[in-house]
Amino acid sequence: MYATMRQYAGITPAAFDTLMSHRADVEKLIRKTPGFLQYDLVRTPEGMTSVTVCTDQAGTDESNRQVAEWNTKNPPALVSAKPTTTAGEDVIHFTAS
Repeated sequence: MYATMRQYAGITPAAFDTLMSHRADVEKLIRKTPGFLQYDLVRTPEGMTSVTVCTDQAGTDESNRQVAEWNTKNPPALVSAKPTTTAGEDVIHFTAS
């Protein structure tokens, strides 16, 4: 498995609320990613961080491409700057039983 994390700084409460109003669009976009396994969006003091887990690196690369494209087509106030992106092999993965 592979994971990609996108860290967005400077997301205002209003921009975050706007994103939440597009939740169904985001979910539809991410779910069509090849090899998609899991998605999380974490609100942080600095902004937000999204985590996408896929079966392979090609999936995480595609999710980054899809998100970047979505960000350019949606409210400009939503994302003020490109995210810092980190990706790599997901070596330990478990969920609650």
